[in-house]
Amino acid sequence: MINNKRSEEFSRAGGERPEEEKRQTMSGLIKRNMYCGKPRLSDEGKNVRLNGWVQRSRRLGGLIFCDLRDKTGIVQIVFDEELPIDVFASAEALRNEYVVGVEGVCRERESKNPELATGDVEIRAERLEIYSEAETPPIYVRDDDNVSEDLRMKYRYLDLRKPRMQRNLTFRHEVCRATRAYFSDNGFVEVETPMLIRPTPEGARDYLVPSRVNNGSFYALPQSPQMYKQLLMASGTDRYFQIARCFRDEDLRADRQPEFTQIDLEMSFVNVDSVVSVQEGYIKFLLKETLDIEVMTPFPRLTYDEAMSRFGSDKPDTRFGLELVDVSPIARGCGFAVFSDAVAAGGAVRGICVPGGADAYSRKDIDRLTDAVKDYGARGLAWIKLTEDGVSSPIAKFFTDGDMDALLGAFEAKSGDLILMVADKGKAVFASLDRLRAAAARKLGLVDESRFDFLWVTGFPLFERDDDGGYKAMHHPFTMPDPRDIGRLESDPGSVHALAYDLVLNGTEIGGGSIRIHDRELQNRMFAAIGLSDDEIKSKFGFLLEAFRYGVPPHGGLAYGLDRLVMLLLGEDSIRETMAFPKNQAAEDPVSGAPGEATREQLDELGLELSGT
Repeated sequence: MINNKRSEEFSRAGGERPEEEKRQTMSGLIKRNMYCGKPRLSDEGKNVRLNGWVQRSRRLGGLIFCDLRDKTGIVQIVFDEELPIDVFASAEALRNEYVVGVEGVCRERESKNPELATGDVEIRAERLEIYSEAETPPIYVRDDDNVSEDLRMKYRYLDLRKPRMQRNLTFRHEVCRATRAYFSDNGFVEVETPMLIRPTPEGARDYLVPSRVNNGSFYALPQSPQMYKQLLMASGTDRYFQIARCFRDEDLRADRQPEFTQIDLEMSFVNVDSVVSVQEGYIKFLLKETLDIEVMTPFPRLTYDEAMSRFGSDKPDTRFGLELVDVSPIARGCGFAVFSDAVAAGGAVRGICVPGGADAYSRKDIDRLTDAVKDYGARGLAWIKLTEDGVSSPIAKFFTDGDMDALLGAFEAKSGDLILMVADKGKAVFASLDRLRAAAARKLGLVDESRFDFLWVTGFPLFERDDDGGYKAMHHPFTMPDPRDIGRLESDPGSVHALAYDLVLNGTEIGGGSIRIHDRELQNRMFAAIGLSDDEIKSKFGFLLEAFRYGVPPHGGLAYGLDRLVMLLLGEDSIRETMAFPKNQAAEDPVSGAPGEATREQLDELGLELSGT
């Protein structure tokens, strides 16, 4: 368990360490002995010294009231006319975001504020120091500022003053603290791996760093510490972990950034169950430490095929039903050509039944859903409403009474329900219905936002098709094939499964890993299966294969997306809300203006020439 005793003593001391309490106030600085969010009725009569930002200031008759804020909260300060003239005059000058120090006596408030943790007390000021004046800020420093994200990111140092953002940063810190405690207590050693590495194919574009010393050569920033942590297993480290910075040059979205953080780990002499057991212990520990929530283990497990068949996704949200129904056998012989042709061409007809959807969805709503599924590759959306008056659907005329009864029976539809169906190749059908499941659940309020549904997805395919029709590794090329399928690695690679596992929380993958290949010959076969030549294998992975010559233990591991995990535990919608200084959708830092241009001298040193210059 994490030892919080020292931090609690620090908090009770008001933010000062004991040896500092005896020091006299420094010139021009009121030395804090308490944070703004800490005063309570039990502190009545105490001398209090606070530092912080002015949230707002207002004068009522002969009194000036000031709300003083720091990362712990807000407390009311009162200045009265019994103060020395210069102190009262300084209080009159206070404006929003001035940085000040205040010394005074804690007393009970006459008009209490139940919205504040400190709402039973106020500080009657005796001394005031203005450390820094502030111009009118371009954004309000409050959680309900309703300002655009672009402006928030441009003035991130102001945005981070908000209580919500301070909470997010502090919570992220607590997650990191709990992570280090758990893995350290379970025999893991924290090891840093290099940030400047050799460019290797790991699924996304590398960020390249030109070398000045080795002119014409480039480092890459790591997409993950994958090969180094495998080398650590070869080194005998046995159990490794790292809170690692990673970099991927890819298109951005709400849960993706060009630089992000992984909780990375690797273990020797393990199988899938060994890794899963340690991770379930970690998640159980983490949620108890950070949210005081008990989660039940072991977590449910779904195979990849079952997850896709039931939910249309390999990261399903299981907080609600709306499971997919395959009606291809019924559709194969029906009179609706869109359905029958799709099945004949090797596709499928699948759908979901939305309880109460007949009244909840207008024709205009369904038209919007039709447009949405087209974004996922589907050609259209078929629908059936079952009402007290019977079936209502533009496709009903193509079905016999028997076929329609069979269709309704397959979905177990009742009066008031809405059936939504997609007919196409498998990938488009699954992606579309996954989108429809989520949209319908939100619209009908089927999602319990207070739940944390964890599950494992296992049995992934080892390969997936690339754009050229060949095969690429679904996870990465170091993933161990299921031993039962290794014999088909060359003859039927599409049928080979992987010893891989993803941990899913509420419809989002928070971690993924696998048992790794530790046999040099098998690793070479894997590289060949994804189309790498002998020269490419030697050039890109020669150092790893060299290590395999000298004895490598069976090993496996997993990596969590720290930013994504924190986002979900906090209930935020974007990982940008969990990062201090994230990039925007154009991969730019609005605060500093990065990326910037290099000077001609810098380019010359690196032996680089920009095209078009």
